[in-house]
Amino acid sequence: MWALPPALVRAASPTSLELRAGVFRQQVMPKGPRTPVWGFNGSVPGPVLRYRRGDQVRMTVVNDLPQETTVHWHGLRIPNAMDGVPFVTQIPIPRGEKFDYAFQVPDSGTFWYHPHQSSFEQVPRGLYGALIVEEDKPIEVDREVLWVLSDFKLQPDNQHVEDFGSVRDFGGIGRIGNVVTLNGRAVGEGSGLEVRSGERIRLRILNAASARIFSLQFLGHWPVVIAFDGQAVEPHTRPSSQLVLGPGMRADLVLDCMKAPGERFSVIDNWEKTSEIAKIVYRDEKPLRTKPLGAPMELEPNALPEPDLRKANEHYILFQGGVVGEPILGMVDGKPTGIYNLLNKHGLAWTMNYTAAHEHALMHQPFLHLTKGEHVVLKMINDTDFIHPMHLHGHLFRVIAVDGKPQKYREWRDTVLMAPKETIDIAFVADNPGEWMFHCHILEHAAGGMMGTIAVE
Repeated sequence: MWALPPALVRAASPTSLELRAGVFRQQVMPKGPRTPVWGFNGSVPGPVLRYRRGDQVRMTVVNDLPQETTVHWHGLRIPNAMDGVPFVTQIPIPRGEKFDYAFQVPDSGTFWYHPHQSSFEQVPRGLYGALIVEEDKPIEVDREVLWVLSDFKLQPDNQHVEDFGSVRDFGGIGRIGNVVTLNGRAVGEGSGLEVRSGERIRLRILNAASARIFSLQFLGHWPVVIAFDGQAVEPHTRPSSQLVLGPGMRADLVLDCMKAPGERFSVIDNWEKTSEIAKIVYRDEKPLRTKPLGAPMELEPNALPEPDLRKANEHYILFQGGVVGEPILGMVDGKPTGIYNLLNKHGLAWTMNYTAAHEHALMHQPFLHLTKGEHVVLKMINDTDFIHPMHLHGHLFRVIAVDGKPQKYREWRDTVLMAPKETIDIAFVADNPGEWMFHCHILEHAAGGMMGTIAVE
């Protein structure tokens, strides 16, 4: 069985740290040459940054890449100037230069960091890592484990297929790799999780892929979901024990390992076809306990501003486009054009409210202006034949309805998966001033026009 990288690496302290984005080689495949990757501090994923709620983060990002970069702190409610979006919150970090990020972490949970400059290339090359903020009173478990899922698109010699930025991917399902990875190593025979019978594990799972969606099933087990996107949710099991995570999404699970010593169980992904992600392997030793730990599983929630639906202003967002489906007209640089011109002339494929935006254009206008303190319902209408994980920067939102049906858990999220032809209503309080990116987290879709900004003034 392969030894996976350490599950959790504690940051030395909440004092100044350095993240160095660079190019190196890593043994992704079990055999053959190492793969040239881009990563932070010489590893993919990058170091796990761990803090306590209220800590001050001071991070110097050094750019040793062959192109400009930034770092976005996904899911964290931080000041706009620290959000890491090129030409919106900062100028990209030039080659050989550095940038200092400083902010306080207001919420506990499982978050992550990644570039927002040419993210459709930099993220699938390996630039990402987890950021964990501990609760003031963590739940009782025997240990924690972190799974960072992603993929690489590799040739037989373990080198990248150099097709980043393909218009086909921009307007289709995105760039799907042919090698699924868990903590930076290809999944396969021998990859997995060793457990002791009777132990309780808190499993934090992050989907860091640029386009791949995972639908995970833990055979022989019924993990309990305790958080989505870092935010506490009423503990529950998922239907058929399926956990669906789009790009950028996270989930915290409690896994009671109550099978017999020596047994083995698969964790499978059956989003499009069934494949094994890992094995849960029970060590052949005396059980830690014979009954599940009786400690509570419910997390202490973060103090988030509750949207009042009675006084909330409704705003509609219509999503259209893609290489299949209805022909569309869209505005690009203030001029109307059709889908074929969007693709062939501009390299764009999607519109939001009839506008296709160049990723991180120097000149752009927010598609929505909100007043600070405004209670908001965004009614999102997916008029495409594709799925889209929509991510809002700087805020967290409640998912209140899908196709008009109220949601049982009304969970807090920063990214929500929007199925083809589906409508989703989300609600939040626009309390964080600034211009905030709102985009599909299939990163090729964002580069293909499915992105814009919301101004909170």
